[in-house]
Amino acid sequence: MRVLIATCTVDYSGRLSAHLDPAKRVIMVKADGSVLIHSDGGSYKPLNWMNAPCSIAVDEPGESEEFDGVTQVWTVQAAKSDDRLVIRLHDVVADVVEDLGIDPGLVKDGVETHLQQLLAEQVPQILGDGWSLERREYPTPIGPVDLMVRTPRGAPVVIEVKRRGGIDGVEQLTRYLSLLGRDPLLEGISGVFAAQEISKQARTLAEDRGIRCLVLDYDAMRGFDDPESRLF
Repeated sequence: MRVLIATCTVDYSGRLSAHLDPAKRVIMVKADGSVLIHSDGGSYKPLNWMNAPCSIAVDEPGESEEFDGVTQVWTVQAAKSDDRLVIRLHDVVADVVEDLGIDPGLVKDGVETHLQQLLAEQVPQILGDGWSLERREYPTPIGPVDLMVRTPRGAPVVIEVKRRGGIDGVEQLTRYLSLLGRDPLLEGISGVFAAQEISKQARTLAEDRGIRCLVLDYDAMRGFDDPESRLF
C-alpha cells in the first residue's frame, strides 16, 4: 500500500469526464494496482478512482504544467477499457509505503455459530427451568438442525438459530420439522425460531405454522449487558 498526501488535480476520461481542481487530498495505491483519491469528507467513498487491472505511468511535467507548480504527472490507464485517470501532483506532504500483508478478512460479531453455542450453553436460563440440551447440529437428511432440546416433560423441540430471522429461515425450519416429525421417537416435535432480529413477516409465518419465535439478546447472553441496570 502506498499513501500520499499531496496537493493535486485530477482528470478522468472514459465513459464520462470529470475534473478536480487543485486541493490537498489522499491518494491511495493498493497492492492490486487500484488507485483511489480521497478528500477529508465523504465517508468511505473516494472522489475518483481506477479499479484494477490498470497501469500507472509517472512522467515529468510539461513546461506549462511545471509553470503551474506540477512536480509529477501520473497517468493511470485501465487495462480493459479507455478509462484514464491523470493525477498532477504539486506539493507532496507525505509519501508512505507499507506492506500490509494478507488480511484475514472481516469477522462479524454475533454470527450464527456463536449464537448457537451460547444458546446451547444457556438452554435452562433462556427457555426455562427443566429444559435441557440433547444435541447441537442434530442430523437430518437435508442438513443438521442447530439445536435439539427437550421440554421439562421430555417433549422434543428443534431450534433454528439465525442472526437475522427472515421468511427463508422459517421455511428451513418447517422442512426440518416435516422430516423429523415422521420419526416415531420424535412424536409431537415442535420448533423454535431464534434470532437477534425477526422480521414481522417471518414472525407471522412462524406463528401460523405453530412455531415459537424467540428473540436473542446477544449482549446479555455474553454477559456484557445487565438488563436490570437499563433505564428503558
